[in-house]
Amino acid sequence: EFFRELLENAERSLNDMFVRTYGMLYMQNSEVFQDLFTELKRYYTGGNVNLEEMLNDFWARLLERMFQLINPQYHFSEDYLECVSKYTDQLKPFGDVPRKLKVQVTRAFIAARTFVQGLTVGREVANRVSKVSPTPGCIRALMKMLYCPYCRGLPTVKPCNNYCLNVMKGCLANQADLDTEWNLFIDAMLLVAERLEGPFNIESVMDPIDVKISEAIMNMQENSMQVSAKVFQGCGQPKPAPALRSSRSVPENFNTRFRPYNPEERPTTAAGTSLDRLVTDIKEKLKLSKKFWSTLPYTICKDERVTAGPSVEEDCWNGHTKARYLPEIMNDGLTNQINNPEVDVDITRPDTFIRQQIMALRVMTNKLKNAYNGNDVNFQDTSDETSGSGSGSGCTDDICPTEFDFVTTEAPPVDSDRREVEASATQPGWSLQTLLVIFLSLLLQRQWR
Repeated sequence: EFFRELLENAERSLNDMFVRTYGMLYMQNSEVFQDLFTELKRYYTGGNVNLEEMLNDFWARLLERMFQLINPQYHFSEDYLECVSKYTDQLKPFGDVPRKLKVQVTRAFIAARTFVQGLTVGREVANRVSKVSPTPGCIRALMKMLYCPYCRGLPTVKPCNNYCLNVMKGCLANQADLDTEWNLFIDAMLLVAERLEGPFNIESVMDPIDVKISEAIMNMQENSMQVSAKVFQGCGQPKPAPALRSSRSVPENFNTRFRPYNPEERPTTAAGTSLDRLVTDIKEKLKLSKKFWSTLPYTICKDERVTAGPSVEEDCWNGHTKARYLPEIMNDGLTNQINNPEVDVDITRPDTFIRQQIMALRVMTNKLKNAYNGNDVNFQDTSDETSGSGSGSGCTDDICPTEFDFVTTEAPPVDSDRREVEASATQPGWSLQTLLVIFLSLLLQRQWR
């Protein structure tokens, strides 16, 4: 929402300034600037746009339009204007503004788009992992931990903390294997967040873009005679325009210099906040999510509604009676559950769907690292889905979908993922979400009794 509003504000600011500065001349050529913002929005929302080529085209089109305005006494054919545009780099009619703006815009947009897509991938991975069904061994271990005390006449005795940890480590063994790649992904997200706070952050680039483009136009105006002379030398002498048009002079085309807005006239901050505050808040939340998957068993088992707590080691349910739990606590991950005393875990059969999410995180992490270094990244474009090419996020217009259309060779597309989820909903079995709901309801029953 913040980035979309930022783009809307920048476009509105430029339009207001240029209407007041150039009047009818701007309105007659406003599509050049509208197309610039349309392409910037399309890139941000996942379109297959090459930022550098798009910006080069913008300046070339602007040069063609301005060249006609500063030389109204001549008639220029399409071929002649095409020749004019070829001199953009050589003549530098707009000064150094295009080069600087290209660097700023590309870095800012690459970082902003990749960061938001990273957030989307992280969310979707978490959502998908929460739908993975627990194994029969996990379900048996949970039922034993929660209900067997009743069979032994110990309804008020809660499970030992270490006993709970082994049960949950066995149940969440595959999820724990996400942890390494998840942590690398979070680190990469934090790196790109630094780009959002640096000198090339999208807010500091887009907020004054109207002033920068206007400065470029002023530069062109001041050097119009030299630029025209060099173009005439390279492209040839143009044909005179009809008498009516040739009577117009340069000063009548550009008789006002631009006046920048006062601070109070600038558009309000996007989404009611600043980029610095937004990024600081998100960074804190990202840091808190590190090691989420490996600490999940500890998070569940430290809840006093679940276990007797670490301090009560003698008067807790150890799976057999009211006594200390003696087996050692297993390490994290699937391969470390081979000797788990509470949950039967087949370490030779890792969950395929979890492995697909690990690969999705790995691919996204590489893209984030590229974005941190200022290199563009490719996403699956919905318009090119069958060919597997393009650079889109799956967003259409200016609204991103609730599920990210993130495709790798290993991970299924969202549509197939949805079919899997819908299919699993019609079959017996519990998802992790359902399991946790049942888990909490059983705890409430224990407390009531």
